[in-house]
Amino acid sequence: MSVTENVLAKILRLTTTSTTSRVAQVALIYGSTWVLWKLVRRVAAKKKTSSLESVAGPDGGSLLAVSRGCVWLVEKTLYVFDPKALYHVIVKDLYIFEESKGFSVFAGLTWGQGLLATVGEQHRKQRKMLNPVFSMGHMRGVIPSFYEVVHRLSGTFENQLASSGGAKEIEMVHWVKRTSLELIGKSGLGYSFDALTENAVEHPYSRSVKMFNEVSSKLIFAQTFLLPLVHNIGSPKFRRWVVDTVPWKNLHELRDIVDVMHEAASEIVEVKKREYYENKTKEELGLDVDEGKAVKANMEADERDKLDDAELTGQIATLTFAAMDTTSSALARLLHLLSEHQDAQNRLRDEIQRAYASKRSGGRALSDEDEEETEGQLNYDELMNLSYLDGVVRETLRLYPPAPTVLRETLQDVVMPFSKPLLSSDGKTYITEVVVPKGTKVFPALYAANRNKDIWGEDAEEWKPERWVKASETGQKVVNERIPGVYSHLMTFIGGGRACIGFKFAELEIKVTLCVLLSKFKFNMPKDKNISWRMTPVVTPSVDGGNQPKMPLVVTRVQS
Repeated sequence: MSVTENVLAKILRLTTTSTTSRVAQVALIYGSTWVLWKLVRRVAAKKKTSSLESVAGPDGGSLLAVSRGCVWLVEKTLYVFDPKALYHVIVKDLYIFEESKGFSVFAGLTWGQGLLATVGEQHRKQRKMLNPVFSMGHMRGVIPSFYEVVHRLSGTFENQLASSGGAKEIEMVHWVKRTSLELIGKSGLGYSFDALTENAVEHPYSRSVKMFNEVSSKLIFAQTFLLPLVHNIGSPKFRRWVVDTVPWKNLHELRDIVDVMHEAASEIVEVKKREYYENKTKEELGLDVDEGKAVKANMEADERDKLDDAELTGQIATLTFAAMDTTSSALARLLHLLSEHQDAQNRLRDEIQRAYASKRSGGRALSDEDEEETEGQLNYDELMNLSYLDGVVRETLRLYPPAPTVLRETLQDVVMPFSKPLLSSDGKTYITEVVVPKGTKVFPALYAANRNKDIWGEDAEEWKPERWVKASETGQKVVNERIPGVYSHLMTFIGGGRACIGFKFAELEIKVTLCVLLSKFKFNMPKDKNISWRMTPVVTPSVDGGNQPKMPLVVTRVQS
């Protein structure tokens, strides 16, 4: 081989070696970069998806809390009002964030196996059965029944004023509870509880249930921690013997209230089943039949969807209590606020009276029979078109939800994301989601969500019906955030598969009641009494810090 050939061979070997080396270097750099990036992402993910300990809690961090003279062992719980987190709790991961065992057991023992006590497929089946009760068609049809009930109440108020010189202090909780019970009884169950006259004997149900919140709130600790451990020990007869024997006054008071609720629900079921079969003949003859939709819907359901008598009784007990208690609380709050804000009361009265005047003066000619039937009544669309009434109701339900807190418990480990980064407990880093372990108690904070300044603005704590009126007139949204509530961007009636099934029904009851009462009466605060609201499971008013649910208002007749 010549010298030239030797040189060329060496150059070729060097070039090949150099190219191979460069390829190896590039591969090494690329591989190292890829590994480093994966490590960085893993570390970042660990920081973002943090454990529950990363969420800052209240100051002190003590395991003990003192409330109402009782010492509580506080569990690690999560209080949630972030919109994205609420969406996962209420909607997306609904069957992971289930009702707590303590509440489900308590609801089952108190009201039976109705909507409040059931979960999963049984809960979905029960909601399906109740849908006809709260359908739009049924609600439009029950408005005359609503008016008939509330006109009875206004007649009683007029009689009281006539005998007391035109003005009288009336205890409103007593009357709004009785009215709410009669509204759901007549319109949802086809059953009358109360004549709503001054001398009528109050139904045992209404009389007993008045103290339910006060009594049950004293047993929260036992409900949460003790009841899940002992509820299935022995037979039902043995457990009843224990309840009767244990010297526990609050437990005995609750027992008596539950007995009355169960007896009333059982009576309604039996009466409506008997009427259902009797009325089959009337339907064939074309006669008008007034029946309770709840029982009728179950009687006409497919066999696979039909509830047995125990479930149906539980459903009636649940429906009756929930509809009466929350609606009466909302009505009492509305009358309280309107008594404090006389300008708002006057504006609302003017809107209602203009609507009645327009109804009387416009439209087609009415026969004497039609005139008698529709006098003093607005139909569904007319009620919904009263913009200030709508604003007053929505704003009150936003700021003062009747049941401000619910409780959920995780059935498995789950990741909860946030809509914006949250400062962690170390005070330095931010997290965008957190791992919530199985068995964690979670409070979807309805009250706090409805007052979140990030959503509602700096005036979130203020009662401003105008915010809704302005949105209605301009066609703009009240808020831009996606809130998982079933009603008007609010968490008042929750959302998802466990949303309040009767929220539109309740709204309609409230609007009809306000239209009748405000068109005839003016409400003022008493000068010598201070009304405050107690945070029982369903909030209730009281006088001067007392335990009894009371709210006296001075009522006068509106000059026509």
